[in-house]
Amino acid sequence: MSGCENPFSPALDISSGSAGSVLSNLKTVQGVFKNFKYAYTFKDTTIYGKLISNNYVFTYHDYDQGYDVSWGRNEEMKTTYGLFQNVQRLDLIWNNVVLSTEDSLAATVIRGFNLTITFSPTDVIILNGRVNMSFRKNPLTQKWQITRWIDESNF
Repeated sequence: MSGCENPFSPALDISSGSAGSVLSNLKTVQGVFKNFKYAYTFKDTTIYGKLISNNYVFTYHDYDQGYDVSWGRNEEMKTTYGLFQNVQRLDLIWNNVVLSTEDSLAATVIRGFNLTITFSPTDVIILNGRVNMSFRKNPLTQKWQITRWIDESNF
């Protein structure tokens, strides 16, 4: 048994490969989307907060009132924290990219999504829509963050 590893005490994986990594290092826009999904799946505001820039603006159209509503980073974090605390489960699927533009410091991505929000086994909401997100890359850290999110859904 001298050549066998103990399955209850595996060796530390020090490989630098990211293929099996659950989280991204945020050095790509796709990495931001990966971490966004992780944050929603595990209801993790710490990970979510790293995705949102200090000058972030979220905008959605309030169809009941007939006008657009916007808020900044602080309100986004409070709203997301409340969502994470009040649901049993969130299942987010990122769909096809409709538009993608990127240069060395800025990017815009419009893509579809499906979000299933489970409040309880008898209270489930399924949302389908599009996000229109803008990103900025920090030139020092080389990490991307979301600066603007326009919800293009019809809720």
